Amino acid sequence: MPRSSAVTSSSMLKKIHHVGVVVPSLDAGLKFWRDTLGLQFTKSATIEEQGVRAALLKAGESEIELLEPLDSDNAVGKFLARRGGGLHHVCFETDDVARELDAARAKGIQLIDQKPRHGLAGMICFLHPKATRGVLVEYAQPPAE
Repeated sequence: MPRSSAVTSSSMLKKIHHVGVVVPSLDAGLKFWRDTLGLQFTKSATIEEQGVRAALLKAGESEIELLEPLDSDNAVGKFLARRGGGLHHVCFETDDVARELDAARAKGIQLIDQKPRHGLAGMICFLHPKATRGVLVEYAQPPAE
């Protein structure tokens, strides 16, 4: 299969790390994803700078990230108000989130983050959905184990 000209050898996106899902209640979300579906709880945290309570659950080699907004005025809170929750973003794992962000910038991709920041999945950054055909895309560099 021929490679797209948009994909270069400098890209080191390894796999889908997680899929982000907005929930009105993290506890209720965990009851479904963990207790009903049987996904293994990995970790959770309140991430004040992003305005969310979040949890990661293992699904094979990938994870589901549940996001409960702390405030109705932040991006996740507005998403919940507009859409009632659901699929929020797809996250790709990389060994070097800064390099991937620079590569996206060099390609003229509109960015949300100008530099990597800390998130539940490690160092993260987001590409703007206007540049990715309507899908919010995240890159994550998990912490060294």
